[in-house]
Amino acid sequence: MFKKLSVDKSYPYILIITGVIGIASSFFLSVDKFKILQNPAYKPSCNLNPILACGDVLKTHQGSAFGFPNPFIGLAAFAVFVTIGMGMLAGAKYKKWFHQGLQLGTILGLAFISWLFYQSLYKIHALCPWCMAVWAIVIISFWYTLIFNIDHGFIKLPKNLKAYYPKVRKVHLEIIIIFFLVLTLFILNHFWYYFGKHL
Repeated sequence: MFKKLSVDKSYPYILIITGVIGIASSFFLSVDKFKILQNPAYKPSCNLNPILACGDVLKTHQGSAFGFPNPFIGLAAFAVFVTIGMGMLAGAKYKKWFHQGLQLGTILGLAFISWLFYQSLYKIHALCPWCMAVWAIVIISFWYTLIFNIDHGFIKLPKNLKAYYPKVRKVHLEIIIIFFLVLTLFILNHFWYYFGKHL
């Protein structure tokens, strides 16, 4: 079903859906952060078990990487996704530099969530469900922004990669599924001491 969808036509919806999910996730995380600041003993509803625990992540310095809570970044960034997606549905045409700027934003977002993924697994030893939702949508938005930009010529591929792009383009959905499966394997491998007892 999804493979039949045109990336070009579905891209605005991808931005809107990922943006709305990102705003919601960032909002809930922001609320929990405020409640923790008011009461350090507060336990967020997303504290599901010793591993899936938002509170453990929000209390760390990694949860405020730039001196303020990370969810504040999401509230602003994902609002931009929704705005751009709605604009495209309304017929707005953005210039090349605008699409390239959006791509740069998704690259920076991807780099940031990669760092957070590493920190969560190997330094904090806990995972935040809302954070993982944000990670997923950043990956999706990066991937489909890249495809959209290449398709429209906003990003030029090196000559040695052009021949491979049509093949990659045909399996765009499979690639992102495999990527998520690999991340899941990393998580299960690291926390198998807990999940292995409960699966």
